[in-house]
Amino acid sequence: MKPYPFELRLKVLAALDRGITRKEVARTFGVATATLDRYLSLRKQAGGEIGPPRPTGRTPSISTTQERSALWRQLEENDDACLERHCELWESNQGDRVSVPTMWRAVRKLGWTKKRGRWEPPSQTNRPEVLGESA
Repeated sequence: MKPYPFELRLKVLAALDRGITRKEVARTFGVATATLDRYLSLRKQAGGEIGPPRPTGRTPSISTTQERSALWRQLEENDDACLERHCELWESNQGDRVSVPTMWRAVRKLGWTKKRGRWEPPSQTNRPEVLGESA
């Protein structure tokens, strides 16, 4: 289930601040009263400010620009290695153990594909975008 938009959160809280009853705010904006209670408690915890909702899910193991660049170099240097070998190389070079599915997701996120038993990089036009660099 997706969270309500940030603008709706702000409008709901502004309506509550104006003194409109919770029941009427819930009916007007189409949200549950439990949602209103949650927004009020979040604002109270945050010291009066409520921010946009945080993204759900885990953060990727290989996510920073330096890590992506290191994985890119590793793929260039070992373009014939299997995913298991890349996991071993990553652990020996970076010190972090990653699973084969994690390595697969990171490699795919960089745009690399395996063709004829070798890893091939994406086209040159996509490389800066994938690594988080500006063109």
